[in-house]
Amino acid sequence: MFRRRRHRGALALDAFREVGPGNHFFGCAHTLSRYEDAFHECEIADTDSWENWIEAGGKDSMVRANAKWKETLRTYEAPPLDASVDEALREFMARKKASMPDIWH
Repeated sequence: MFRRRRHRGALALDAFREVGPGNHFFGCAHTLSRYEDAFHECEIADTDSWENWIEAGGKDSMVRANAKWKETLRTYEAPPLDASVDEALREFMARKKASMPDIWH
């Protein structure tokens, strides 16, 4: 039977003890030791000041996300695919499509 191994400190209990109630974790040793390789900064969030955000156009997260997906789609490059694999996939899709009724969804 598979057993999940518990990693000591997986819940960062030392950080909870260090910080204590009502404080934040950003300056504690646990956070600082992991910041460079474990911190994820959202590409959509705007952490600039209100004044700078307004001056830059006041784009909310929906506008930024929309621009991000369009840029991602515009710059997408398909990974290399072996010609024989591509041919096999296209044949499979053609067979599958031929075996199914043509429906609107």
